Amino acid sequence: MQRKLSFLSLRSFSSAGEIPVLYSFLQPTIFSPARPSPSPTLTRPPAPPPSPTPADTSTLQTQLQLSLSSGDHDLAWRSFKSLASLSHLPPSNLSNSLISLLASPPPNLSHLKRALAAALHLLSHSPHSVSSHSLISLFSSLSSAPTPAPALTLARSLLQNRFFAPFSIWGPYLLPIVKTPRWFPPFLNMFEDSCKLALEERVNEMKPDLASCNDVLDGCCRVTVSVSDAERVLDIISSLGLSPDERSFGLLAYLYASKGLESRIVELDGLMTALGFMYKKTSFFRSLISGYAKSGNFDSVSKVFLRALKERKDGNGSVLEEEGYKEVVKGFVESGRIKDLAALIIETQEVESLMEVVGTESAVGFGIVNACVALGWLDKAHNLLDEMTAQGAAVGIGVYSSILKAYCKEQRTAEAAQLVAEISAAGLQLDAGSFDALIDASMTAQDFKSAFSLFRDMREARLPELKTSYLTMMTGLMENHRPELMAAFLDSVVDDPRVEVATHDWNSIIHAFCKAGRLEDARRTYRRMVFLRFEPNQQTFLSLINGYVSAEKYFSVLLLWTDVRRKGLKFDHDLLDAFLYALVKGGFFDAAMQVVEKAQELKIFIDKWRHKQAFMEKHKKLKVSKLRKRNFRKMEALVAFKNWAGLNA
Repeated sequence: MQRKLSFLSLRSFSSAGEIPVLYSFLQPTIFSPARPSPSPTLTRPPAPPPSPTPADTSTLQTQLQLSLSSGDHDLAWRSFKSLASLSHLPPSNLSNSLISLLASPPPNLSHLKRALAAALHLLSHSPHSVSSHSLISLFSSLSSAPTPAPALTLARSLLQNRFFAPFSIWGPYLLPIVKTPRWFPPFLNMFEDSCKLALEERVNEMKPDLASCNDVLDGCCRVTVSVSDAERVLDIISSLGLSPDERSFGLLAYLYASKGLESRIVELDGLMTALGFMYKKTSFFRSLISGYAKSGNFDSVSKVFLRALKERKDGNGSVLEEEGYKEVVKGFVESGRIKDLAALIIETQEVESLMEVVGTESAVGFGIVNACVALGWLDKAHNLLDEMTAQGAAVGIGVYSSILKAYCKEQRTAEAAQLVAEISAAGLQLDAGSFDALIDASMTAQDFKSAFSLFRDMREARLPELKTSYLTMMTGLMENHRPELMAAFLDSVVDDPRVEVATHDWNSIIHAFCKAGRLEDARRTYRRMVFLRFEPNQQTFLSLINGYVSAEKYFSVLLLWTDVRRKGLKFDHDLLDAFLYALVKGGFFDAAMQVVEKAQELKIFIDKWRHKQAFMEKHKKLKVSKLRKRNFRKMEALVAFKNWAGLNA
């Protein structure tokens, strides 16, 4: 019967037309296709083939070795097949190299068939000639085959030929691909046979560890959903000398909950307590909730949630993970039980309010609404809020927080700002991190109105930390070239001690105005800055000078120089150079020579060439004789400058 099952498995892996050619040398084996019974004839029996000579096998063996070295898959396979047809096995190192070569990635279906055939042939004739390394390579590649049948066939062959392979060689590769109703039962039978053989032959290496046993138990609970199969695995775990852990109990809890076996759940709960798992029931509760949700027992889902909250020791630990919450939400929503889901949030909020510490993201309400958002059901999340309000319940901050995060992600910042206003009106308060994320999203979406509204709410909430959002807004406004909004924003927060306004903030606004050619706004910002007693620095004046020069408003530079000189500002090279260049271009040589004198006083080197070029561009035709008649002082300043710049030569 077993040979028949193996044969049927292979038929789904190989085409019928390919088997006779590919595996003819293996006949009779489990790979031999069924042949129709020939009608009796009186033909003469064929003559027996000539016996192979040692020279034939030596030649084929040499050919196999050379083809393996060169990576010639086809020639290596033909050489091996010819040796097998002569009832000769090559040395184990060549055989294993052939299997590894044919099974090497990327997977090739034709090569995999050949590698499987070679491995099965070797296992049936000389099991100990097959290495663990080549088997691992083959199982790894077979795990990507269209069906688990080939891998199951190979694993069954290991047992039939008493090749005592550790479970780690084949189990981890089969488990991910057999968890379907069709393939898991034969795998479970083979797993049971393997463990039985390991115990009978006392081969400890064959025994799976508890994690692997739990993976098999997971298949019994979630794939076949069979209590009898699960109990078989529990018997195996016990016979192997292992003890169930928290995950084992959680899997059983899921199975019993999904099948409505309340008495079994009570027994399991008591057993966990007796075995010392009293404070390690997180997996147990999560599995119960998942199982009840799958079976549609939503009343029990609510009861387990409440019990889990009451028995939770870590106030910041979440009752469920995100996937668990999704499963619960799907169950409630698809059954049209939005009201019951809202009632669950309300009940859990009441329990959480009595606990000392519950993080926002650990709240059940947050998890449920977050699952709605993750499933793309933002409208359902809104329905939950409306339903909670209709039931006269106060909506917890955790419920709002998840929706706000969704608004951030989708850049629906206007709706987010409106929801924040509702939160404030409800007497709740967001944390600084939530405000920062919302303001950042608003600035990214260029929704400045919402950003200002959110920052105002943030200030009114009296949060101690405003710096991050302040910098986000200033940076965003500057990048979007909105200096007028920067100025208005800065003016509104300048008196707030939680915001550290500094000279560089004013400089950013002045620079942006000058770059946009809005010099009057830049001058007003400068005056406002001085009025509020913020000390201008070199960068302040450089921005103003460059702006005035671009607009050819040199007289404004003269006024600025007079103001700076009177205040006794500390000069550096860049500032003096900028003043001199602008004053020369404007023809204010008296002031220009004051700059030169200041540079000489401070021993700052000024490159004359740049200013000589500026003079030649603007005043090439200016004659000293004409100035002498009109303005003797200006004439003296012009002569002094030309002498300094070397223009008289």
